[in-house]
Amino acid sequence: MTARELDAAGIADPRLRDAYARCRRLNARHGKTYFLATRLLPVERRPAVHALYGFARWADDIVDDLEHPATTAAERAGQLDVLQARLADGLRSGRSREPVVAALAHTAASYGIDHRLFTAFMASMRSDLTVTDYATYDDLYGYMYGSAAVIGLQMMPVLGTVVPREEAAPHAAALGVAFQLTNFVRDVGEDLDRGRIYLPADLLAADDVDRDLLEWSRTTGARDRRITASMRAAVALTRGVYRQAAPGLGMLDPLSRPCIRAAFVLYGAILDAVADDGYAVLHRRSVVPRRRRAAVAVDGLVRVAAARTRAVARVSGPPVAPTGVRPARPRPGAVREEVA
Repeated sequence: MTARELDAAGIADPRLRDAYARCRRLNARHGKTYFLATRLLPVERRPAVHALYGFARWADDIVDDLEHPATTAAERAGQLDVLQARLADGLRSGRSREPVVAALAHTAASYGIDHRLFTAFMASMRSDLTVTDYATYDDLYGYMYGSAAVIGLQMMPVLGTVVPREEAAPHAAALGVAFQLTNFVRDVGEDLDRGRIYLPADLLAADDVDRDLLEWSRTTGARDRRITASMRAAVALTRGVYRQAAPGLGMLDPLSRPCIRAAFVLYGAILDAVADDGYAVLHRRSVVPRRRRAAVAVDGLVRVAAARTRAVARVSGPPVAPTGVRPARPRPGAVREEVA
């Protein structure tokens, strides 16, 4: 499948093909839900998505390298410095000896992705080295803009839109935030083990929950109705962000909609699983049942087939790409600083 994707995207250089293949492996290993949804994209657009996700995963792994827990914050900051320098050079030149950066730079040039989105992402990754909690949702959103909203904005040129890009942008950003909030709710216990709380302190305090109570529950395995109430509130907050994102699905290129709709449904199903587990996120990781995942995948395939049939029926001349979709063949060094 990798060769077919790369051939369809017009990526012929052997080193670049290897770089994209590495990103695809990162996506498949670490982002099972999103990787499943990506399989519903037109084949020629998948390498770009793998590059965007692969880079994000790589940077995140520097911050949260569980295989080397003794690595200090200063050492991790140094690794981020190296990555940021390679990123800046790769985006400027369109090339890099570092495979993941090479794939990202090629994707950014191919689709005209605003370089400032990557800068914002790196800033949020760096804040994870020192910031361990957030007083309010506004404080948390400042972090999530760089760690999640920009991912939705990076994806938008690859997915394509049927409306002006600025009209779809707020919904794309909201979807990135909704996905990340879902992870925050599901992973409260794991994040607490790393010393972090990604749910706003004022949301928790509304039910008399604080770090001490969360750590007591995590350590002892005991349940507390106050924690259950606060997790229920966090799920409600997250569902509200999904509602903000939902109108954006219809603004996407019809050929991309089945992919993002599948991700929308599957991530939302994680919240259902959390509720079904009694909001016991401090004690177990809620997962979407395989039968549910399979049903969403089948539905997505049906929607892909229908979208392709409609696209063929509409063609009465040379195909016109939706806004944002570009051929993955950048001129050497042609890296755009702004979104077209």
